Amino acid sequence: MDQLTVVIVTYHSEECIGRCVDAALRWTPHVMVVDNASTDKTVEFARLHGASVIANTDNRGFAGAANQGFSAASTPYVLLLNPDVTLFEGRDALMKSAGMGASTGMLTDEAGNPQAGFTIRRLPSARTLAFESLGLNRIFPANPVNRHWRALDLDFTVSQSVEQPPGAFLMVNRQAWEEIGGLDESFWPIWFEDVDFCKRLLDAGFRITYTPDAKASHVGAHSIRQLPRGEREVQWYVSLLRYAEKHFGLAAHVFVAASVALSSIPRAVVGLFRSDGGKPLEVCSEILKQARESVMKRFRSSGKLSRVTAQTTVRNSAEEHKTHIHVP
Repeated sequence: MDQLTVVIVTYHSEECIGRCVDAALRWTPHVMVVDNASTDKTVEFARLHGASVIANTDNRGFAGAANQGFSAASTPYVLLLNPDVTLFEGRDALMKSAGMGASTGMLTDEAGNPQAGFTIRRLPSARTLAFESLGLNRIFPANPVNRHWRALDLDFTVSQSVEQPPGAFLMVNRQAWEEIGGLDESFWPIWFEDVDFCKRLLDAGFRITYTPDAKASHVGAHSIRQLPRGEREVQWYVSLLRYAEKHFGLAAHVFVAASVALSSIPRAVVGLFRSDGGKPLEVCSEILKQARESVMKRFRSSGKLSRVTAQTTVRNSAEEHKTHIHVP
């Protein structure tokens, strides 16, 4: 029996899922698509190209769908893959590297160049998330905080231990996945669930390895284009705040939340001049509200939760996010 299952999480992915499945089947006969209630022909095309399919009736988010796929797989290794990724070579090298926890390879653009800044990143600090929230990394991309976070000094020709590859191309062995409890579904629908997973994986003593022998091409931004701009902005900030709440001390968390709140104002001003049908003032108000609630929740906290309580909170929080966040 083949030891690898490829799990592809989809959401309105009809334009790319066939190519993704075809390439994945060249790596393993076990290719599983977990679809988050697409209304296009994603499920039909996935089955047509030979994948097994779990078709959700609601959007469980990337983390929830990935956990479903991993639970349904019976192999010792699972490769999480975005539908806009096409696998090329390096299956065996990737599996060998994942033996210590997880592994990733080189994601390239359509021209074959490594996607520097995305293929590998370092875990974010409070200052990193503040710079990103305030737009400083976009205005001054060469600043040292951004260069360090996006690992722009990385030599892509060398195998090495890394901190945070994306969930778009991430192989994990079952022991590591089960020990840390999979992806945290409170990061809904997307963003920072893979960052959180890598952080917990490293904290548990596992290793994440990058190998240049494994290669795949990546289009990028496939899923996020499906979300309206205002909803996209709010959800990104909510997930960022969730990460800060979970992994930073109180002072650092407050610092990040203040940066998020401050950043919402110029974004609203810029949004007023955009003609994309968004509602910038409502979005600004929602972001401010989420920043405030994130901090107030932290202040109300009675301290660190036990591991059992934390796991229950993760599931409950996922449902809370799904029903609570709304942008007109």
